[in-house]
Amino acid sequence: MIEENDERLIEEFLAPARREVPDNGFTRRVARHLPAGRDRVARAWTCAGFTLALALFIALDGARLLWDALRESLDAALQHGLAADADPRSLLVAGAVLLFLCYKKIASLA
Repeated sequence: MIEENDERLIEEFLAPARREVPDNGFTRRVARHLPAGRDRVARAWTCAGFTLALALFIALDGARLLWDALRESLDAALQHGLAADADPRSLLVAGAVLLFLCYKKIASLA
């Protein structure tokens, strides 16, 4: 309550001195001088990088390699008893969290 009252008192005190400053095209001139070209170049490099990564993933049969690595990891975990006590739902949740974190990391790079 006291903070709201203070805010109201400050606004009432400053209200008579408030003036709108004319823009006179200032905003348009500033916007014209912003470096828009650099943003396009950065996006082009990002797109080129993702395209190259996808091409290499397909050319080097990345899906099969990824599947084999995941299968071997799961087989090793099952052989050593690491996942024997784990609930399948908890493994599903852990996998979903890992996929979400991977997505967030990739999205932050774009």
